[in-house]
Amino acid sequence: MPKPQPELLIRGAQIVSPLGSSPICGEEMRHLRVINEGWIACSDGKILGLGPMDELVNHVTVDGCTEIIDAAGKVVLPGLVDPHTHLVFGGSREDEFYLRAQGTDYMEIMTRGGGILSTVRATRAASLEELVETGLQRLDWMLSQGVTTVECKSGYGLDLETEIKQLRAVQILNERHPIELVATFMGAHAFPPEYAGREDEFVEVIIEEMLPAVAEQGLAEYCDVFCESGVFSVEQTRRIMERARELGFKLRLHADEMTSLGGAELAGELQASSADHLLQITEDGMTALREGQVMPVLLPATAFTLKKPYAPARRMLERGLPIALATDFNPGSSPVPSMLLTISLSCLYMGLTPEEALNAATLNAAVSIDRAEQLGSLAVGKQADLVIFEVDHYSKIPYFIGADLVETVIKRGSIVYHKPRFRGGYEC
Repeated sequence: MPKPQPELLIRGAQIVSPLGSSPICGEEMRHLRVINEGWIACSDGKILGLGPMDELVNHVTVDGCTEIIDAAGKVVLPGLVDPHTHLVFGGSREDEFYLRAQGTDYMEIMTRGGGILSTVRATRAASLEELVETGLQRLDWMLSQGVTTVECKSGYGLDLETEIKQLRAVQILNERHPIELVATFMGAHAFPPEYAGREDEFVEVIIEEMLPAVAEQGLAEYCDVFCESGVFSVEQTRRIMERARELGFKLRLHADEMTSLGGAELAGELQASSADHLLQITEDGMTALREGQVMPVLLPATAFTLKKPYAPARRMLERGLPIALATDFNPGSSPVPSMLLTISLSCLYMGLTPEEALNAATLNAAVSIDRAEQLGSLAVGKQADLVIFEVDHYSKIPYFIGADLVETVIKRGSIVYHKPRFRGGYEC
């Protein structure tokens, strides 16, 4: 039987991957599959094979039609997955960044009319074309950091027209950019000023008007709610989530970020796909997440930016939970589009090992957006989303903080990013 001929072959690299397609929990997160001096072959957008170099000739046929990348002394990982972002928004909030740097609290800024509501005003004023153009730039930033799949929330409209505008922008970006986008409706991100003192009425608007319209137009796969003191209560969140599930949405939840409100317990009760932030999660909350098989998505760049305590990652792992990582990229609490910085922060401030951090940024992140059968690990038949790093061992990826480590990004078997080379002021 003739051996298959790949369209793309990467050879000589340290091939590093999580194992399988299921959530990796607790102690198991310390393990990765590592093939030193390995190869990985791609064809028709999928992984055709991989293994040690001395087995290459036994598995594939290579001739002049195969594009070959010599990656000796480099590392190949699955494409990074960022499962929590607020990518599409108008304006920026650098003024608040400097206020927080001088000690002003995030919630205090919000009560003054800043925070989310500041971005709501700018996003309502922005055109669809403006949201797409700024979104393309931000996706370029992420691609150069090795990210190949991104979850993206609405939530800066707080009215039906603007929420749909944001979600249409996500749709267009998914068509125009190599990064794959997963859309989440988050009309329950804050209470708009026009509903001040009438918060329950706004909850009804979300339930009776916004959710059905978004579902009818097929604009989002998930629904998310900011369950937090001063925003949506546990009971308000439950009502929105139950209606969303009736309409066919899968569920995500901003939970226990500023206070231990019970968001994690609710996520567990509803068996949501993810519960995110979790800086203030309780032991009961951890139990609920485990029993409900909910993926905790931790956002260390948000704690870093807000100068808050970090989520108790080590305790979660001791309890046998899985962990995913995300940037929470947004204009206020985390203007951080870098999964590589997020990985470094998780090691420095949450005590993760390199293995735990890389599992969290690949397979577990893919699990949280229900893409683990296609993404998040390197295995025959999976989508060929790969990143080549200019380091000789994967442990150096979190170690070189802020370094430009990504050489090449491959999406569905095609090269979509390659770092330009500069020597002595001249591009090579």
